[in-house]
Amino acid sequence: MTAHILFVDDEADLEPLVLQKFRRQIRDGSISFLFARDGIEALERLEDDCNVDLVVTDINMPRMDGLSLLQKLQEGEDALSTIVVSAYGDMSNIRTAMNRGAFDFLTKPIDFADLEATIAKTVRHIELLREAQRRQAAAEQAYASLSRYFSPNLAERLAGNRQALDLAGQRRDVAALFTDIAGFTSLAETLDPGLLEEILNQYLTGMTDIVFAHEGTVTKVVGDALHVLFGAPGEQPDHAERAIACALALDDYAEEFQRTWQAKGVTVGITRIGAHAGPAIVGNFGGSRFFDYTAYGDTINIAARLEVANKQLGTRICVSADLAARVKNFRGRPVGDLVLRGRSDALRAFEPLSQAQYREAAREDYLEAFAKLEASDAGAMAAFAALVGNRADDHLASFHLKRLLNGATGTRIAMD
Repeated sequence: MTAHILFVDDEADLEPLVLQKFRRQIRDGSISFLFARDGIEALERLEDDCNVDLVVTDINMPRMDGLSLLQKLQEGEDALSTIVVSAYGDMSNIRTAMNRGAFDFLTKPIDFADLEATIAKTVRHIELLREAQRRQAAAEQAYASLSRYFSPNLAERLAGNRQALDLAGQRRDVAALFTDIAGFTSLAETLDPGLLEEILNQYLTGMTDIVFAHEGTVTKVVGDALHVLFGAPGEQPDHAERAIACALALDDYAEEFQRTWQAKGVTVGITRIGAHAGPAIVGNFGGSRFFDYTAYGDTINIAARLEVANKQLGTRICVSADLAARVKNFRGRPVGDLVLRGRSDALRAFEPLSQAQYREAAREDYLEAFAKLEASDAGAMAAFAALVGNRADDHLASFHLKRLLNGATGTRIAMD
């Protein structure tokens, strides 16, 4: 298969550079390129050439920018796979691009090794998707579509309910959960494609099996990352409990997965998980020809940012107080009052704990140290230092100790 790629960017010197960097693939016929300088020219190119498989686009361009182009592409009869390459790599642009169907997002200046790996990954995704579509052509359309997102028993119930098949947009109270493997893009660049496929498929199969066991809905799989909903499309009065239980189970699986591959000589990063509960607009937003059951709103954005916050905090799971408060007998410890990126108000966050972790004496020591931190007690530094001295692997305690050593006080934490 020759992958026909439309490269959309207004930088005049990018075309010869791309042709130079991909000369081997062009020569052996695995890739061919078309070029356009903005979104309008790209749409004209697509109208003239219906064989384009993949669009790689910048964001900031004259006449029509890349995000508007993504929107136009999603409105077409056949939504094309897209990769966004832009210097504007803030969370707002990333989320907008992903919500408009982008398969991946890279930042400028372009790392051509990363671009090559991402294009290869996306082309493989396109090939697998087309093969899956050919195999499922004879199957019942409703069940085939729904089973990609929902647990088998839920998909079967939905497929048998003609009213549920509409899945029209509606406001619902949900719990949203995001997962991501730390450093996976860099790892993918170093692995043989066959090994990468084995690792990623094994990981995603295990993770989605756990989500389905808790009757969660997988709304998106982007590379190694998952976006999961509880409380939609079916009613789940206990959606908060399900989200916390699922997060802990995913964490256990990811830790065991990491140890298994470490023993094989492959270092897989930790899986970071963020979750939040609240209102969101959920439904099928893929138009009449593209099934894309997903959710929008502040609840979703906060859950995504809590997943990212783990990197700074040193935690693996970070959930909001809003979610924790809905869980009867919630087991966890306070993280602090986080000022998430793009927000001015602080949000209290917690680290959920397993039953065994909750019973450890160190939890009580942490709570005492945190209470001193909350009260701006001068003894907080000594309390956290004692914690770290006893348990060097307590990354959250280490995070607070470093803050105090750097002159910070209280529990309000601005997230980078």
